[in-house]
Amino acid sequence: MTALQTIVAEPWDDYGLVDSGNGRKLERYGPYSFIRPEPQAMWAPAEDFWTANGEFIGASDDDGGGRWHLDRDVPHKGWHMKWEDIRFTALCTPFRHLGFFPDMAPQWNWMRERVQPDDEILNLFGYTGVGTLALAAKGARMVHVDASKKSVEAGRANAFLADMADRPIRWIIDDAAKFTAREVRRERRYDGIFLDPPKFGRGPNGEIWRLEEHLPALIADCRSLLDEKSRFLVLTVYAVRMSALAIGELLRQAMADLGGTVEVGEMAVREEARGLLLPTAIFARWTR
Repeated sequence: MTALQTIVAEPWDDYGLVDSGNGRKLERYGPYSFIRPEPQAMWAPAEDFWTANGEFIGASDDDGGGRWHLDRDVPHKGWHMKWEDIRFTALCTPFRHLGFFPDMAPQWNWMRERVQPDDEILNLFGYTGVGTLALAAKGARMVHVDASKKSVEAGRANAFLADMADRPIRWIIDDAAKFTAREVRRERRYDGIFLDPPKFGRGPNGEIWRLEEHLPALIADCRSLLDEKSRFLVLTVYAVRMSALAIGELLRQAMADLGGTVEVGEMAVREEARGLLLPTAIFARWTR
């Protein structure tokens, strides 16, 4: 296993981390700008005063709740954005996110460099499908799994918006762990897998997901879906008290018999104001 790395999401035309500090961050999403809580921004911001089209005010009990305070001109049904060759819809969700995770852009690029036309790739906890479309654009056959019907519907809508509704994508509403276990029993194989599991979640039938408890078994099942010709497995983890070294060792042991290499580290977004790196998540990824 290599030394810890930091992979950095740089600003692009439709997204940028404008400034950060005092436990908040200011970002631009297309034509709109928003302020959101950010506990890791412990430093002082570059500017003393920010203007934005909206702000998410977190709940006092710090359970992830809260509510948006938005200008009237912010479309409640979302607006169109673009990353590389992928068009999709951003919107202010009740969970403080905006319909996609911009710090995933370097991971999408890393996988796009390795995927080959007609590879079959599994995206677990696929959310609104921007990562699915990023690989489908390179000719991959995608299996997109998420427990949320609303998220899968958003993924289908994004595929239509990106003129990719006819691409070979299976949109599946299912509990990710149960789906993966069934694929193992079916003796299926994939050329690549990427997964972004939450700290806690519920499946469509009330299944409980707890990251620290259930991740090892899920990674073991993912390993069973890969073989000596597979290209990669990418794991990203947000909002947990867990080290990148821990998930890196989990992945290293699971993939040891296939050879290849495991990289581990932090994901971050570069601030436009001063070039500071705001950490967002940890990752581990295997490749041949």
